[in-house]
Amino acid sequence: MYLVSSCLAGINCRYDGKNNLNKKVAELVKAGEAIPVCPEVLGGLPTPRDPSEIIVDKKRNKRVVSEKGKDVTAEFKLGAEKTLKIAQIVEAKKAILQQRSPSCGCGKIYDGTFSSNLIKGSGLTAELLIENGIEVLTEADLENRLLIKK
Repeated sequence: MYLVSSCLAGINCRYDGKNNLNKKVAELVKAGEAIPVCPEVLGGLPTPRDPSEIIVDKKRNKRVVSEKGKDVTAEFKLGAEKTLKIAQIVEAKKAILQQRSPSCGCGKIYDGTFSSNLIKGSGLTAELLIENGIEVLTEADLENRLLIKK
């Protein structure tokens, strides 16, 4: 069983109220092989919502802050915890998550300046899943791996 970002399954839950439909991910959900989750919605944030990015301070502490300066770290952490719980319930071994997101990003995220600059790092949900033994892939990885039978 896979856990997948809801926006990749075509659910309008992105910060701007849109989705990032990926047909391969949607096929996994339709086939009953994947469960869609949106950590930000699970954490209590509305759709649409202000864009947010991770800011790392000099002590390497992470905060998630909206473009308007609101600290939404608590919501992002709660969403990550709820996502992990769902993964554990369905015994997901892998997750396919949306790149660059402060929740789901894996490998690269925005740098916290809201200038579209990418840095090495992962979102709060991706990190928590990895720490708990769940392999995290991005939608870009779908092109490199045979996840779905053609």
